[in-house]
Amino acid sequence: MLTVQRKQLILERLGSQGQVSVADLAREWGVSEDTVRRDLRDLAAEGRVQRVHGGALPASAALGTYEHRERLSTEVKERLGRAAANLIRDGQIIAIDGGTTNLQLVRALPRDRRITVVTHSPLIAAELREKPLVEVLMMGGRIFRHSQVAVGTETAEAIGRLRTDVFFLGATGIHPDTGVTTGDWEEAAVKRAFCRGAAETILLVSPEKWGAASPYQIIGVRDLSGVVIDAQTPAAEVQTYRDLGLDVTLG
Repeated sequence: MLTVQRKQLILERLGSQGQVSVADLAREWGVSEDTVRRDLRDLAAEGRVQRVHGGALPASAALGTYEHRERLSTEVKERLGRAAANLIRDGQIIAIDGGTTNLQLVRALPRDRRITVVTHSPLIAAELREKPLVEVLMMGGRIFRHSQVAVGTETAEAIGRLRTDVFFLGATGIHPDTGVTTGDWEEAAVKRAFCRGAAETILLVSPEKWGAASPYQIIGVRDLSGVVIDAQTPAAEVQTYRDLGLDVTLG
């Protein structure tokens, strides 16, 4: 079997089964495990898979540019944003991560909602100018252009001094084994700081994130309080979230 054929089969297997095993593929194809690992290294270098111990998972489509991510699952993200906004109550202190899905949450907030929002995203803060009763606390730092959020040690330290009612986390992947992940080490550290200071951490999961993995873990799936997912999500997948002990909100 040619290398290009093996790689295509790996991608097809990931699309249908959600993961591949080096040992299983080597045995099935009658090649060495080193051959399969080399194929996975090549695919990972192209950004098409995320290697994990013993195999690989789908790479998250949410690792593309901000402009690319804005075009992914737009209608679903709007529904998720509306559902998440309905979870927020007057008087709460809410932390909101960056990202195109959380931007829809901010847009869906009622204009009469009286809350305090903590964010390290200039885009989130700017969007809140349309919400006259929202007090905005902006965390500063070096802007990480991929996600348009502030990152760095001082950013994480400042966030670590805060206590919030709810943190709406942004991520590029969620998988039962690899947890909630993102593509940058510094960004992951800032997200963890938000998680530690929040009474609840909720993730809005657009379809391209479920079952996908990125290099850096933020928290384990069971460390989430809940998820907001598409109402059209298959029942078996919804049950998987619930089996992990998460509150599930359908959007």
